[in-house]
Amino acid sequence: MLLSMTGYGDAHLHTEGVSVSIEIRSVNNRYFKLAVRGNELFSGLESQIEAVTRKHINRGTITINLRIKQDVTADKYRIDIEVLESYIQQIHKLGSKVGITETPHIDSILQLPGVVQENSDSDDEQFNAWPVIEQALKTALEKFDSMRRHEGEATTKDLRENLALIASHLEQIEAKSPDVIAGYRDRMTDRVNKVLEEFDVSVDPATLLREVAIFTDRVNISEEVVRLKSHLGQFENFLTQKESTGRKLDFLTQELFRETNTIGSKANDAEIAKAVVEMKTAIEKIREQVQNIE
Repeated sequence: MLLSMTGYGDAHLHTEGVSVSIEIRSVNNRYFKLAVRGNELFSGLESQIEAVTRKHINRGTITINLRIKQDVTADKYRIDIEVLESYIQQIHKLGSKVGITETPHIDSILQLPGVVQENSDSDDEQFNAWPVIEQALKTALEKFDSMRRHEGEATTKDLRENLALIASHLEQIEAKSPDVIAGYRDRMTDRVNKVLEEFDVSVDPATLLREVAIFTDRVNISEEVVRLKSHLGQFENFLTQKESTGRKLDFLTQELFRETNTIGSKANDAEIAKAVVEMKTAIEKIREQVQNIE
């Protein structure tokens, strides 16, 4: 089963006085790279978030946007009486100096820095919020995986179509190959005989056949055809495995191109050359698709 490296998933959860919103996005990358963006108060949970994420994702550049909001309770904030009294004294002192007798409203004073302070323990809040965050993260990852599986199924279909195209052209090449070898051998023999006649030189027939065979072997593509068939079979096998095999498919794609390119350079034939061009086009499409497979 192939999984796409690009995907999106989100989740929103409110429970136990904590509201959590999570968005997961990913793009291609040869390695695993995670960036968690959100409340600095919960930055200490990044290692736990990464551990959960790695169970679902092997590679790619993943961005997790995390928004956490805790319900406000009466004991969450306190008024610093000393700071408040200091502000009031300074305001009265300034008022007396400039001739202002009006006292500011208390709500204005409460908004001044340091008057209202938050009673919070970062470690405790992270510990209490983690079960909710983990549940939301797993839900978002399930949606994320669902999207990647859907794209992976479409990719698998496209890959198989291109593999079938390559296999079809390879059959044509394999059928044409013996004629190419025989034709090349006959042309080589004729040329050598003409040269021998021109210079009035005689050569042992066995020696002549051996030398012609050596040159003929240069256009023999049977080994490349066998290896190419093997690569196509391995490629199909990887498509049916339970785990996504992007790295292996990437390597096989390189091997498909290498063998196909060798066939094109060795087989001196117009029909084979045309088939090789079609095969290279299909391999290039496969290469583009494989780059997006985990």
